[in-house]
Amino acid sequence: MRAAYLLLVVANLVYATSYTATRLVLDDIPPALLGLVRLVVGGAIVVAVARIVEPTAAAPGRADARRMAWMGICGFAAPFAFGNWGLTDSTATNAALLIIVEPVAIIALGPALLGEALTRREAAGAGLALLGAIVVVVNGIPGVTHGVAPHWRGDLLLVLSGLAYASYTLLGRAVLLRHSALAVTARSIVWGAIAMAPLAAIEWLAGARPSLDVRGVGGALYLAIVITALGYLVWNWGLGRIGAPRAAIFITLQPIAGAVLGVLLLHEPLTAFTLAGGVLIVSGLWLTVTGRR
Repeated sequence: MRAAYLLLVVANLVYATSYTATRLVLDDIPPALLGLVRLVVGGAIVVAVARIVEPTAAAPGRADARRMAWMGICGFAAPFAFGNWGLTDSTATNAALLIIVEPVAIIALGPALLGEALTRREAAGAGLALLGAIVVVVNGIPGVTHGVAPHWRGDLLLVLSGLAYASYTLLGRAVLLRHSALAVTARSIVWGAIAMAPLAAIEWLAGARPSLDVRGVGGALYLAIVITALGYLVWNWGLGRIGAPRAAIFITLQPIAGAVLGVLLLHEPLTAFTLAGGVLIVSGLWLTVTGRR
C-alpha cells in the first residue's frame, strides 16, 4: 500500500510538468497532431512491453474489451484533444490548476458508481486536499481574483479535459480488478490513438502543419514516453490497488506543483494563497494515507 502511495505521489508530481511542456510544444506542433503523436509513440512502447512481459495474457471478455475501448476514447483521446485545444487559448498554470475537476468528479461519483466509500478520516483528508487545491485555483483563475476572464474558452475546454480524465479512472477501476495494469493501458491507449487519428486528419486538411525543431521533438517525446506511457502505467497500477476515490486525492498535488512551476518557469508570483493551499493539500494527503491500515 505504501508503495502505491509513493508511486502516485511521484506520478502526479511528474504529471504536473506536462502542462508547461505541452504549452511549449504547442508552439511547434498542432493540438490534435500532438495528441496523436503522444498516443502512437506511447502506445507503441506500452504494447511492446506488454507483449514481452505478458505474452500469454488472456484476452478480455467482450464487456471488458468494450470498457477498455471507451477508456481509450473518453480517457485518452477526449482529454488530450480538449486539453491541447484549451492550452492554445489559456495558460499552463491554469491547466494545472483546473485539473482539480478530475479528483472532484472521481470522489463525487466514485461511491455511487463503484461502491468505494472513504473512511471518515480519509473523507476529512479528501476535503482538506480539495479545499487546498481550490484555494490555489481561486488565486489563479482569471475572473475570480484578476478581473474578467481573458481565457474563458480555453479554461472551459480544460474543465472538459478534467472531466474526461475522470472518466478514465471511473471506467477503469472495475477492469483493473480482473486484468493487469499493463494490459489495460495497452488496449486503452490503442483505442485512444484510433479515436484521435480523425481529429488530427481534419486538422491537417485544414492547413495546420508542424514546425519541427529540437524543442518540439524533444517535448513531444517527453510527453509520449514519460507522461503518457510511463505515467498511465503507474496510475493504473496504483488505481488497481487503492481504489478510485483514494487515488483521486493524489491528483490534488498537481495544482500546487503547477503553481510552483509557474513561479520557477513562468515567473509568476508566489502568493499567500498558493502557500496556504499547499499546506492544506499536504495535510489532506497525510490524513488520507494514514486513514486506513
